[in-house]
Amino acid sequence: MTTVSPRPASTFESTPQSAMRMRELVFGAACAAAVRAAARLGVADALGDAPATAEELAAALNTEPQPLRRLLRALSCYGVFVETEDGTFAHTDMSCMLREDAPNSLRYIALWCTEPWTWDAWPRLDDAVRSGKSIFHELYGKGFFEYLHQDAHESAHVFNRAMTTSSVQSALEVAELLDLTGIRVVADIGGGQGHVLASLLEKHPDVRGTLLDLPDVVAKADPRLRAGGSLAERVRIVPGDCREDIPVEADLYIVKNILEWDDESTLRTLGNIVTVARPGARVVVIENLVDDTPSMRFTTAMDLLLLLNVGGAKHTKASLVDRMTEAGLLVGEIRPVNAYLHAFEGAVPE
Repeated sequence: MTTVSPRPASTFESTPQSAMRMRELVFGAACAAAVRAAARLGVADALGDAPATAEELAAALNTEPQPLRRLLRALSCYGVFVETEDGTFAHTDMSCMLREDAPNSLRYIALWCTEPWTWDAWPRLDDAVRSGKSIFHELYGKGFFEYLHQDAHESAHVFNRAMTTSSVQSALEVAELLDLTGIRVVADIGGGQGHVLASLLEKHPDVRGTLLDLPDVVAKADPRLRAGGSLAERVRIVPGDCREDIPVEADLYIVKNILEWDDESTLRTLGNIVTVARPGARVVVIENLVDDTPSMRFTTAMDLLLLLNVGGAKHTKASLVDRMTEAGLLVGEIRPVNAYLHAFEGAVPE
C-alpha cells in the first residue's frame, strides 16, 4: 500500500502570496453571489445593533441556520459582517451598507451588479474583447435597455433604484463642489430624476434650473422639481434625447455619468451643448475614471461591464479631455468630487 507523507509546514509557509491571491480572484463570483444572497435575504436588515446567532437570524429570515452560518462565515472573510469569539455575528461598516434604510446604502448597487443577466454576460468577456462590441444582442436577441424594459422588469426596477441611490448620495457632494457665482440658470443634461439639480437649487435660491432627459425618466423626476414641489416654480423639465438635440439655454450645463457610449454619441452630446450655448457658458462634465482614482478596481470593473452590455466605456482623464476638446470646449480645472467621481470644468469659447 502506498503511503503519502504529510507536507512539512515550511512548504505551506513558502506558498507565494500571489498564488493565494489568484485563487481568491478566480472565486470572485462566489463573493459576489454571497453579497447578493445577503442583500436578497435581508440579512443586514434583520441583524440589529446587538450580535446574533445564525439560529436567531435564520428564524427571523425563514432560512436554514447551517447554510446561513456558512454564508455569513464567507462574507466575514471580506469584512462583510464579523464573527465574534462566542460564535455570534455582528455588523461591520460594510455590512451596514447592505441595510435598505442606511443613508449610504449600497443594497441596490449590490443587487444591480449581480443581476441574473450579468452571470450570462461575464463568461463572454473574451468574445467582447476580441470584437470590441457588446455581446448582449447575441445573448438575448435585443439591446440591453430594450431587454430590461420588455423582459426583465424586476431588473429594471433594481436598476432604477440603484441609479437613484447613487445619484442621491453624490448630489450633495456635487452641490458642495460647484461654485455658482454669477450663474442664473443651470441645466442638468441627461440628469435622470434631477437629484443634482434639486440639490443645487436648494443651496442657491436665486438660481433657476432645467432638467433634460428621456420622457420616461423625467416623468419620474424628483418630487421637489415636479408640479407642486418646493422647487417647481424655478424649474423647467424638458423631455428629450441629449444625443439628438439640447434645446436649452443656460449659464452652466452639467453632464454627469452619461458619457459612457461610443465616441460618436459622446461628441454629439457635447457638440449639441456647444451649438446652443452662449459664448462663455460653463460646461461641467462629471464622470467615473479608470485611471488616477482610488476606486480603480470598481471603475475598471464597470468599464468591462459596459463593454458587455452596451458596448460603452469609462473614460481616462486624457480621453475625456480629448472628447471635450474635439467637441469645441475649452477644458480647465479637473477636481475630484469624491473617491469615485471627477469634475471637468469646461467652457464654450468666447
